[in-house]
Amino acid sequence: MRFVFKTDYNQDIRLLKHSGYWTSYGALFAILIAAPFVLTDYYTTQFVFVFIYAIVGVALMILTGYTGQGSLGHAAFLAIGAYTAAYMQKHGVPFIVYFPLAAVITGTVGAIVAFPALRLTGIYLIIATIAFGFIVEEIAARWESVTNGNEGLRIKAIDPLGINIQGVDLTIARDSPAFYFLCLIVLVAAIIMVLNLLRSPTGRAFQAIRDSETAAKSMGINLAVYKVKAFTLSAAITGMAGVLYAHKLSFISPEMFTLVLSLEFIIVIIIGGIIGLHGAVLGAIFIVMVDPLLTLLKDDVPGLIGSVAGSLGMSTAGAAKLSAALYDFGSSAGLKGAIYGLIIIFFIIFEPYGLYGRWLKVKLYFQLFPLYKKATFKRQKTYVKSERNR
Repeated sequence: MRFVFKTDYNQDIRLLKHSGYWTSYGALFAILIAAPFVLTDYYTTQFVFVFIYAIVGVALMILTGYTGQGSLGHAAFLAIGAYTAAYMQKHGVPFIVYFPLAAVITGTVGAIVAFPALRLTGIYLIIATIAFGFIVEEIAARWESVTNGNEGLRIKAIDPLGINIQGVDLTIARDSPAFYFLCLIVLVAAIIMVLNLLRSPTGRAFQAIRDSETAAKSMGINLAVYKVKAFTLSAAITGMAGVLYAHKLSFISPEMFTLVLSLEFIIVIIIGGIIGLHGAVLGAIFIVMVDPLLTLLKDDVPGLIGSVAGSLGMSTAGAAKLSAALYDFGSSAGLKGAIYGLIIIFFIIFEPYGLYGRWLKVKLYFQLFPLYKKATFKRQKTYVKSERNR
């Protein structure tokens, strides 16, 4: 059992509150630093996608987790960041310029989207963000002079400074360890920025709006200003992720930024846990790693079931038909979405705090054993039930 006795306010607001944090996070960083030199290219690529999805998860956590504003349009913000990178690179702008510029442009668009959405809440706000996503997808398909339409755009390797130094190659390939570390650095910087934001008056205003807009307004919080700030920050961080996403894929087209991608981002924070930034990382790990598993199930399970059916007495032709039917079902476009839907339902019903919430329960159980109570994480009642978002 661990007891942390706090003797001053500075101790309470530290990012790493005791030696256990230094040990665990130090070990984690050591593993992440060694990973690209030890693992194969496939697993390194999976780590990069985890980092990119986690960056978007952190951005969504600002808007949805801490401000209580739902969004199903973050694939559109990712697209704006990706197309900004492609267009700027096409015109010879170096990475060191268009990377922050993508954040500024995407953040500005996020603020523009936030203004008409200020009077919307709940499902109506979500519908508005879905409409915004469709608009951006249609613009990307039709604005051919900038986006090249449905033919898409190719993105070259990162040229950080845009200048050639004789004898030194500064370009960063999408499969190189340098690109891996770039994504890791951006993720860590985003997490540290948001952690510090949450300890500021702005972050506390976000959480007050999430808990009760009426109570927040009565305390003098300008709801419109802080909602726009939340949209702007969330969009800006997603725009930076879009730049990394474009460089990793080396090709972008409008059909890559659909509503399905926005749903995946929502799944990241639902499954990971909307109660903390750790949830964004855990959810990203889940969503990236579950895709190869679904592919494996789609390719191998139908044949395995057909073989089992044959061994149980089914005719060879019947077993072959069963395998073919299962394979056709697994290849259908809606299967992945159906499985994701079942996963979301499972987590909402049985584990509403997500993977991070489950980890907190397990950790607290061992910290307080034998004094742990099941009601520790029970959702408390509130005086303003109609204002409660979750």
